[in-house]
Amino acid sequence: MRAAVVVFPGSNCDRDLAVAFEQAGADVTMVWHKDSELPQGVDIVGIPGGFSYGDYLRCGAIAANSPICKSVAAHAERGGYVMGICNGFQVLTETGLLPGALLRNAGLKYICKTVGLKVETSASDFTAGYNAGDVIDIPIAHHDGNYFADENTIAALKGEDRIAFTYTDNPNGAQADIAGILSANRRVLGMMPHPERAADAGHGGTDGVALFRALAGALTTA
Repeated sequence: MRAAVVVFPGSNCDRDLAVAFEQAGADVTMVWHKDSELPQGVDIVGIPGGFSYGDYLRCGAIAANSPICKSVAAHAERGGYVMGICNGFQVLTETGLLPGALLRNAGLKYICKTVGLKVETSASDFTAGYNAGDVIDIPIAHHDGNYFADENTIAALKGEDRIAFTYTDNPNGAQADIAGILSANRRVLGMMPHPERAADAGHGGTDGVALFRALAGALTTA
């Protein structure tokens, strides 16, 4: 598996994501936001958490218009895999690769803690390492993680089994408790919690490991 991790000014989880990919057996390349092309042969692009461009204008909005994101969008349109975590999820909604938007937390405060996530589907290469209904512990760290979409979009996500994760105790007011969603072809995942921060026992938990292992297994087989 070949992975690329995009680095923006303000990214602060890029190395964590790269290490999680590497531990799953991936060959990882760090890609600067001003680059116009992804490396040849990349299987998956990771867009990490942080505060790209200082979250000016709107979280993820400036990053979504960076040179590299045009290549990321083209990669996704060809059927390539993309995973956006926290700020990366915000970027994916701003590019239109995923529906909806991430609004200010309902409590208007930044939240940083470990939360329970329910795995809503195992029918994706990202979530195949879990069983639907499993509850896992994954950290969150965000100020704008309140997922919002119109009623038709929420109904479509539910009807098409595209909700990947929900919160067991909704910390931010997200509609339908949504913590992560999939694209129509199930190859783009956006999620607010940080599985890369739950991939090392020394950091307090390993419930995110199965995500990276399942993805590596699927892409290696392919």
